[in-house]
Amino acid sequence: QVQLVESGGGLVQTGGSLRLSCAASGRAFKIYTMGWFRQAPGKEREFVAAIRWDQGTPYYGDFVEGQFVISRETAKRTMYLEMNSLKPEDAAVYYCAAAETWHATTWDSGLYDYWGQGTQVTVSS
Repeated sequence: QVQLVESGGGLVQTGGSLRLSCAASGRAFKIYTMGWFRQAPGKEREFVAAIRWDQGTPYYGDFVEGQFVISRETAKRTMYLEMNSLKPEDAAVYYCAAAETWHATTWDSGLYDYWGQGTQVTVSS
């Protein structure tokens, strides 16, 4: 059983920062890609960022524009999302996901094999 556990969500004021973490545990599996998605109430799940595990190459959703930074620690099998200059429209449940394959279409949620339970990010105005 593979588990992805997110942490680091919470309430932050507009302009503030949060750092999300996603730790992979359970049976050994080869990570090729990990990503972050978010879903706000009444909206579709949206791609935020992904990282190619072996190279550390980041990929970002079009809206990110330098606001978020994705990183990983391979030895800890942990991925991070540093979120800065948060706005109320960034409020959502943030999900991490992992894939045992690599595809350039990192924004495609169907690519991912495992998902975390989500962590809530709330941004007060």
